[in-house]
Amino acid sequence: MKTRRSLIGGFLLACIFAVNPAAQAQTFSVIHNFTGGNDGAVPYNGFVADGKTFYGTASSGGASGNGVVFKITTSGVETVLHSFSGGPDGATPWGQLLRVKGGAIYGTTTAGGTSDAGTVFEIKGKTETVLYSFAGGADGATPLAGLVEDAAGNLYGTTSAGGANGNGTVFELIAPKITGGAWTKAVLYSFGTGTDGATPFGGVIFDSAGNLYGTTSAGGAYGYGTIFQLVAANSWTEKILHNFQDGDDGAVPYAGLIANKSGDFYGAATEGGSNEGGTVYELTSSDGSWNFNVVYSVPGWGVSGTFRNVVLDSHGNLYASTHCDGANNAGTVYELSPSKGSWNYTLLYTFTGGSDGLYSVSDLVLNDGQLYGTTLYGGADNNGVVYEVTIN
Repeated sequence: MKTRRSLIGGFLLACIFAVNPAAQAQTFSVIHNFTGGNDGAVPYNGFVADGKTFYGTASSGGASGNGVVFKITTSGVETVLHSFSGGPDGATPWGQLLRVKGGAIYGTTTAGGTSDAGTVFEIKGKTETVLYSFAGGADGATPLAGLVEDAAGNLYGTTSAGGANGNGTVFELIAPKITGGAWTKAVLYSFGTGTDGATPFGGVIFDSAGNLYGTTSAGGAYGYGTIFQLVAANSWTEKILHNFQDGDDGAVPYAGLIANKSGDFYGAATEGGSNEGGTVYELTSSDGSWNFNVVYSVPGWGVSGTFRNVVLDSHGNLYASTHCDGANNAGTVYELSPSKGSWNYTLLYTFTGGSDGLYSVSDLVLNDGQLYGTTLYGGADNNGVVYEVTIN
């Protein structure tokens, strides 16, 4: 077997050529080809939806080549809301956007800002405002994920680097209506050098009690990442809920967590698992403790699995994409449906790596029976695409 390696930022992903079942009856279409010009290029993430309009980012392209924030309709009409200059306004956005009541959009850039360590930004209409520029030291650096908002309007996220030990942070941006002035940043937790985890790639999520949950892509008892809880208190306290072992449980969870109506969580690991394509897992609460269970071991070889968050529909089905799994090692879109205590895997689409796109590392948006996502490369200009998959 041959191994294809692709460098995503500082993350080296390996794709080993292998053939997987490719039966698929769903309808696939490309609704936008990124040109690499003003419209952007190389989108690392998917979208946040508002009806039939989606909001997303591309990590490069735009007026200065440093990425864009855009909106796009289901028919593929794109409008650029902001082109990053690479200076104080930020550069190279990777994380999913957050759209709140009133229409404001919040996001992060991995670079740019006053110290070139990334930013947190707000967009209203077509006006961008930097809420915080990371200094790259104890305050954190290089945020790779998006943000969540609490009931008071404060924002929470992660950085993959910086912090007290250089292994990343969980942070809060306190809203001006709380501080009475500007946005104020606080580090809630700095990941250490050992078993508490390192290098969070995904964001965080709240439970009903106000505790935060997330993943780290490295560190932990075995060095393959963790699932962690930060207990809400005057001083946030970390608890490790699972240490990935690079066995059947998976390894290197780049994806964060999502919740169902019962307060259980779902996530994905990019490597490991019994089928070597990573895993999708659930984390359930019982009598004050948390139970980890593998939902499915994704087909694949090497570092080819699910890179971003899974998405859950109203029937309890899960959907996700893979980075470079599939018959063409160009990525896939798949569904997991619960059935009598187990889960059924359905391959929805296998990318060819050509005009349909190459390497889907985005999380997906579900809208009216259609899944929407992005690929990093491929398409008419090899700068990535926005695609649609019909699932019913």
